[in-house]
Amino acid sequence: MMNGTGRVTRVVLCLGVLLLDGCGELIVQDTWSLFAPHLQRSEVIGLLAGFGTTFAAVPDLIAMFKRRSTRGMNPRMAAITGAFQILWVYYGLLIVSRPVVIWNLIAVATNFFSVGAYYYFAQREGK
Repeated sequence: MMNGTGRVTRVVLCLGVLLLDGCGELIVQDTWSLFAPHLQRSEVIGLLAGFGTTFAAVPDLIAMFKRRSTRGMNPRMAAITGAFQILWVYYGLLIVSRPVVIWNLIAVATNFFSVGAYYYFAQREGK
């Protein structure tokens, strides 16, 4: 089971990297505008909406650490979601949207941390 999960994760990550590699000429030139202090109303709403969706995976991660077990966890969903959130980060850069970039960077870290924790506990369980 773990070999199949690892293979799926590697395939999704490789496809994401290949897709991003082919978009080199689309790099955002005005990165400073992402960090400018002036926020529009749409950005405030985006920040609030992003908060909820970004931290949706945290309860499962906390439960895994409390149980110190992989019971009931599936790392594929977190790995696939994290890989596609990398594309959301890139999209946020293209449209110069701070909320999209910020929340998806946090979500990528959270999802890949969940995958890492899963494999750590799976190794300790002898899976």
